[in-house]
Amino acid sequence: MTKLLLSVHVIAAILAVGPIAVAASLFPRFARESPTGVAAFLHRTCRTYTVVGVAVPVFGVATGASLGVLGDAWLLVSILLTAVAAGLLALAILPAQRRVLDGAADAAKRLAMATGVFNLLWAVVVVLMIVRPGSTTGA
Repeated sequence: MTKLLLSVHVIAAILAVGPIAVAASLFPRFARESPTGVAAFLHRTCRTYTVVGVAVPVFGVATGASLGVLGDAWLLVSILLTAVAAGLLALAILPAQRRVLDGAADAAKRLAMATGVFNLLWAVVVVLMIVRPGSTTGA
């Protein structure tokens, strides 16, 4: 069962977080060029995959429980960083994208920075998931 949970967790991360990272990163550029066309599509992509992305922490926690590592520092830090990234997406990135689409061009610079931080947080989470500090598996 652990292997199934881990597989679903990793697949959900790739298929949900990946498109958000790409669409959010491309949004500022296309918002300047085509605020109603491609940028609107990228915003919808971010919103849609945000809902799908809820599966990532759900299956991650289930996998951690199955492995008995929910109290390990690397996992707790990963959960915290995931929560920060989710909050950044829901409270800063998506609303800023909406504001840009509604004509507030001044939000684009901060939006690009927030998106960069979002992507950096996910990169750190991926490294923590692979390296797992303190792991005895030799990974």
